[in-house]
Amino acid sequence: MGRAFGFLSLIVVVAVGSYIYMRQTQGVMSAGSSNHTATVDLIGVRNDLLAIAQAERSHAATQGGYVSIEALRSQGDLTMTRDNRGPYNYSAEISDSSFRIVATYAGPDSSMPRILSVDQTMQVSQQ
Repeated sequence: MGRAFGFLSLIVVVAVGSYIYMRQTQGVMSAGSSNHTATVDLIGVRNDLLAIAQAERSHAATQGGYVSIEALRSQGDLTMTRDNRGPYNYSAEISDSSFRIVATYAGPDSSMPRILSVDQTMQVSQQ
């Protein structure tokens, strides 16, 4: 009886986890357009923003401050060589105690988010 209860508990946990995963995936996929290339670009931009933000956090932990994207590259904290992905261009807003990495959309598709950004909390937001 105990084994059956344990097995059923495992099935319930896996089902809940699968449901949550599918809901999150749908949110990412619906944020873009029906154009598959645009959706791939959007997911890539989110990943790029998180990579740049992680490089900023690592740099701040070792050097004591935030720097521009170019400085991250020149000091070896960021290996990404481009400043854009598809129709999105990257920029950084830096202060002594915070940063915000911004991806600005410059393409023709009106269903795409115009601005994606991430800050030191590692939360990607879109406008």
